[in-house]
Amino acid sequence: MKKHKNDIYEDDQNEGATESPVIAAATVLLLREREQLEVLMLQKTSKIEFGGMWVFPGGKIDPDDSAQAANEDEAAKYAAARETKEEAGLDLPLDNFLWFSHWVPPENQKKRFSTWFFVTHSNSNQEVHIDGGEIQKYQWIHPKLALEKHREGSIDLAPPTWVSLYQMSKFASVADTIYELSNREPRFYKTKIVKNLEGTRTALWEGDSGYPQSSGESSDATHRLIMSSDGFVFEHSAVKY
Repeated sequence: MKKHKNDIYEDDQNEGATESPVIAAATVLLLREREQLEVLMLQKTSKIEFGGMWVFPGGKIDPDDSAQAANEDEAAKYAAARETKEEAGLDLPLDNFLWFSHWVPPENQKKRFSTWFFVTHSNSNQEVHIDGGEIQKYQWIHPKLALEKHREGSIDLAPPTWVSLYQMSKFASVADTIYELSNREPRFYKTKIVKNLEGTRTALWEGDSGYPQSSGESSDATHRLIMSSDGFVFEHSAVKY
């Protein structure tokens, strides 16, 4: 079975493999409203981690982020804001940051980022400035349009980015987004990679009836991303989005 080009997960899923350590990281979805809801996305240069993919501003949590924070969640917030300044030239007020999800790759991946995902908004007239080095392009885009472009193959999105855009696509405005996410607990995505009944590589998360046994063959409650070579298909009967 051909692997989707944005399936970032390594093939080695051997039972009993040693769990790799995680690297703490953070990212932020910056929203704004023009004629419709838009999110800021950046394209990474091809020579770095996740090269060529469209992402949200973010990166590793540095010791300086931790030094000025009262806890790990706050350090993640500092890191996301700092990275947004470095990558996009924007100063974001931390008071508006809302933690809505947390992603951890499969245990035996060689490099694992334990990543806080925040959402925030800004009504300021700050201009985005990229350095043309680590970040080569940027765009403000409606989440649904980003997903359509991914389906067409014109942009590359890692699974956590894709699912986050899918979640944002369910909201009509910044106010709606903040209200809904403020009334939910952050969602944790500790990913398992399996093959479904058709033999297609599939990411499973908690709530999927196959998750406890790491089985892609279950046909009951679903919380999974089917990573077909033709595109991503998200099934989530176990979780409301």
